[in-house]
Amino acid sequence: MDSAVNNAKALIRVEGVTFSYGIDPVLVDVSFSIHEGDFLAILGPNGSGKTTLLKVILGLLKPAQGRVFLMGKSIDKFVDWQKIGYVPQKATHFDPLFPASAREAVAMALMSSAKFLHRMDKKEDALISHALELVGMADFAGRRIGELSGGQQQRVFIARAIVQQPRILFLDEPTTGVDAETQDYFYETLDGLNKNEGITIVQVTHDIGIVNKHIHQVACLNQRLVYHGSHEEFCRSDTLKNMLAGGHHLISHQH
Repeated sequence: MDSAVNNAKALIRVEGVTFSYGIDPVLVDVSFSIHEGDFLAILGPNGSGKTTLLKVILGLLKPAQGRVFLMGKSIDKFVDWQKIGYVPQKATHFDPLFPASAREAVAMALMSSAKFLHRMDKKEDALISHALELVGMADFAGRRIGELSGGQQQRVFIARAIVQQPRILFLDEPTTGVDAETQDYFYETLDGLNKNEGITIVQVTHDIGIVNKHIHQVACLNQRLVYHGSHEEFCRSDTLKNMLAGGHHLISHQH
């Protein structure tokens, strides 16, 4: 009974999701829930289905079997996309000569095609300033994007993802190619968004090393869900031992 109530209150529910590219299965019968306030890492080796799962949750891919619910609504009926922030893989890979400032890059998230040329009003200006401040980039608002470091660009794209004050922030491999010191600052930033702004965070990564003090929950994939639970329990689990010992050969049935 408690489990049913808990699932009913879940912000995200994945139920029996199976997905294939052609005949090759990528996800097999994956089920788990994410709750308000979670900071969850989706872990697994390359090719384990992490990014595919994220795209299924976001409605970008349709599963062969199973269902996804966002905020209590089936993904095919979900319309409140302004409540979802998303930083895709390689978000910072763009033309370095693109003539936009950090502030303008964040502002783009507020511009629908219908009002692309409109001037920002005071409320929108305040949202942009607040988002840049939250990620520690207020002092760089006027700096051209191409002049910023990789870590600074990363924070600008997080600001763009949160400028509409979403309830959930999804990030796909956000620390790839970023040095350890920048990663530490990055996780401090995410921790502040999670604890102070109440944003639920879901991060995809293949790097076991990112599972640090800020992450509460872990979902470990290898086509199937092989672990879902607390970070603390994950650190003591056979799943982690198998990952460290076998890498891409991770096989487990622990849930």
